[in-house]
Amino acid sequence: MNFPAIDTSFLEAAPVLPPATVVIGMSGGVDSSVAAWILKQQGYKVIGLFMKNWEDDDNSEYCSSRQDWLDVVSVADLIGIDVEAVNFAAEYKDRVFAEFLREYSAGRTPNPDVLCNAEIKFKAFLDHAMSLGAEAIATGHYAKTARVGNEVHLLKAIDETKDQSYFLYRLSQAQLQHVIFPLGGIRKSLVREIAQAIGLPNAAKKDSTGICFIGERPFREFLNRYLPTKAGPIKTEDGKIVGEHVGLAFYTLGQRKGIGVGGSKDGNGEPWFVAKKDMANNTLYIVQGHDHPWLLNPVLEASQMSWTFDGLPKIGNYSAKARYRQTDAPCQLVSVDEQNFSLHFEESQWAVTPGQSAVLYDGDRCLGGGIITS
Repeated sequence: MNFPAIDTSFLEAAPVLPPATVVIGMSGGVDSSVAAWILKQQGYKVIGLFMKNWEDDDNSEYCSSRQDWLDVVSVADLIGIDVEAVNFAAEYKDRVFAEFLREYSAGRTPNPDVLCNAEIKFKAFLDHAMSLGAEAIATGHYAKTARVGNEVHLLKAIDETKDQSYFLYRLSQAQLQHVIFPLGGIRKSLVREIAQAIGLPNAAKKDSTGICFIGERPFREFLNRYLPTKAGPIKTEDGKIVGEHVGLAFYTLGQRKGIGVGGSKDGNGEPWFVAKKDMANNTLYIVQGHDHPWLLNPVLEASQMSWTFDGLPKIGNYSAKARYRQTDAPCQLVSVDEQNFSLHFEESQWAVTPGQSAVLYDGDRCLGGGIITS
């Protein structure tokens, strides 16, 4: 198909020299669709791969996999690439969902997108792509890579409002050596413009905001199907019982809505926030006010570390994110070994949450990170 003239000066040099086969994960969304088109413009032989990672209640109103597959086929036909579907549901349930449930059962708040990237999109998918004879894989993530000597650095995307390097921090050097992120050097607004200009059938499709296996369904309703519930007291910092929770797994630190406690202490009008979980006594503690001391922490500890380079980072000054929707916070890496690391922040961080990821940056370079333990 002859596409309308588009200024392609934004295209960066191909990180893997064509002619080469690149298998790109296609979700049916506009990002991966435009990423596939960019690869084609760069001269690659492109194969689209649609990953089916969840099969439970496939016919429910929240599951969009059928429409997503139709969108992938339509896009592939338009830009002239082959496409296939592969089922990773068994791997997903074993490697991602089981861990997701274990973490929630322990009172922590895991990030399934981090797990999915490490175990499925850049492991099972990469293995499958290599079996097809591909030299590299690609996705529609907003991130960049840069080869420095024999090492590949993981970098933030140009569009910092869309940067997804936080979710990719568990990628190893072995994986980064075979990964291309076509959207890392352009802004989301341009992605939409390209999609409209070349007539992609999904050009106006809304971005997905749901967790891959949950979709847009109510989160508590979903968890309730898999985790046992055990009600218990909700207490204030002074030990006063002010309500009853439905199960500690259904709450996360910093949560404001859905606590089920009305009114305000002393009538000051400040909202309530989840501040602590006492798993041993099945008690949920809440405090009033966004900047309550219980919600602020100048230090954090993390384990289950993964670095995007071989070895360990040096003790020193960096920046870090303790949650995705957060600006980089200046910090000091004060200790690190093979099992754990500790960060001290210049300013206390809000609602540091066990189970979430602490991701370390050196400027725009993502060094890796770990799972927050405290």
